[in-house]
Amino acid sequence: MNTTSIVLRLAAILHSLNPVVSAVFLAGIFASHAAVRETRRRFKTTKLRGPPPSSFIFGAGKDVLDSPEPGDVYEAWSQEYGVVYEVPLALGKKKVILCDPKAVAHFFAGDTRTYGHTALDKVTLERSVGKGILWAMGENHRRQRRSMSPAFTYASIGKLTPVFYDCVYKVKAAWDGIIGANGEDGAVIDVSQWMNHLSLDSVGLAGFSHDFGALDGKKASVTRVFEAFQDSSKRNDMSSGVFLLLQVFPILVYIPSPRMKLVRELHYAMVDVCNDMLDKTKKEKEAGALDGREKSIIEVLVQAERADTAFYATREEAVAQMKALLIAAYESSAVNLVWALVELARNPEVQATLREELIDCHGDPTYEQLNKGLPYLDAVAHETLRLHSSIPDFERIAEEDDVIPLSEPVHTKTGEVVDSIRVAAGTLVGISAPSINRSAAIWGVHAKEFRPKRWIEKDGIAKKAQEVQGHRHLLSFGDGPRMCIGKGIALTMFKVVLSVLVKNYVFEMRDGPNTVIEMGRALSVRPKVAGEQGARLPLRVKRYEG
Repeated sequence: MNTTSIVLRLAAILHSLNPVVSAVFLAGIFASHAAVRETRRRFKTTKLRGPPPSSFIFGAGKDVLDSPEPGDVYEAWSQEYGVVYEVPLALGKKKVILCDPKAVAHFFAGDTRTYGHTALDKVTLERSVGKGILWAMGENHRRQRRSMSPAFTYASIGKLTPVFYDCVYKVKAAWDGIIGANGEDGAVIDVSQWMNHLSLDSVGLAGFSHDFGALDGKKASVTRVFEAFQDSSKRNDMSSGVFLLLQVFPILVYIPSPRMKLVRELHYAMVDVCNDMLDKTKKEKEAGALDGREKSIIEVLVQAERADTAFYATREEAVAQMKALLIAAYESSAVNLVWALVELARNPEVQATLREELIDCHGDPTYEQLNKGLPYLDAVAHETLRLHSSIPDFERIAEEDDVIPLSEPVHTKTGEVVDSIRVAAGTLVGISAPSINRSAAIWGVHAKEFRPKRWIEKDGIAKKAQEVQGHRHLLSFGDGPRMCIGKGIALTMFKVVLSVLVKNYVFEMRDGPNTVIEMGRALSVRPKVAGEQGARLPLRVKRYEG
């Protein structure tokens, strides 16, 4: 009997039963199928060692979630159980963690093909940004990435540099006024809020020719919702529990909550503004107003929407790409800049060295100088990204059976020593980006220190770190076919902003060098001064007098 006959026979049986019995029958079939699939997965997957569950309900998940440095928890487990191990999650679910550069490279090479989004990621990405490049997998992802790539070439990014300078000079003008009104001791400035507004306006103007006016004090609907996330930055025990259970029951994401209400408000606000920007650009293009101009991100999206080629993009996808870029600007780019200013305030000698290099540049660095002519600025940028990755982890589900190679052997639960592990389809596999970026086993004994000179010194990058195949041996932008398409824009904006601010101001921790920084939660996780309301990070800012 073939599959079609079986399905038809089952349909006939279900039709003859009452609805309740049919539901129970179907539930039994699905439960049996899930049980068989789980048994197969456990039988085929290498039995790895790992930490015991600290909670019957949540496994070891709360150990990670409650830690001020989750990457350090993963690193400690790696030291105890080897470069790959298994972590118990909520309600008996398990996840294989990769801490080995060779295994990590293999994982990323198979991203979108061998390894796909989890059910939770599919739901949350669709609800937050839509079915764009972050959500897409396989050929769909490759098509969407190709449709966007013309806007992210070296030459295209270079054309955006003046926009970034214009925005950071707006910040300088405002800070000069604030400091001037406060006297010689400078002023206490919440750099988090300023970097948020700077990043949003920069990407709005550079990518979409749209001025959100955040630096001018305008409260666009998108800005208001972003700021609402920051006003409540602490995760309580109930929200932590729901977060951990989401890994088992993704449907919980649909439960109404204040946070999910904000997510929906942000979605609608961004959809409205993105559609308006796309319609405006489309009319300008049809009128010939954009002819002869270097294509911006939004022009590339409009062109892809009209394209009768393999590189087309739907309106839904175009809006999703724009939403993803706006969130990346307000969250990732802004957070990276805040961390850079914190580290420079904590390390005045590094700040002084960077300022000296920038002053010697005589004027604002050109795009070419930003990329190749300022080694210490480049070192500060990448050391910030290494020590404070804005991406906490990568989590995928194996779409097919796989064998993951290792650069060093591990002991399994049975005592066997192996140099590769078997992973069955359906296995959850994860990588902690902070753990890889900050691991002493990979980066050496000074891995936890902010030491920009490691990027300049001969043999400053440990040999093990050189095996990590991400951008500059980091996972801060991911790796493989899903590596962040906007990393060039992010790095350019980062360097432009630091070049202006560090050359003109001295940054100090408001409460002295021992000020405690903790992690708060806005739309994503971001640093805040301990005790501050919301995700605030005030620094003392003084003019540099030379």
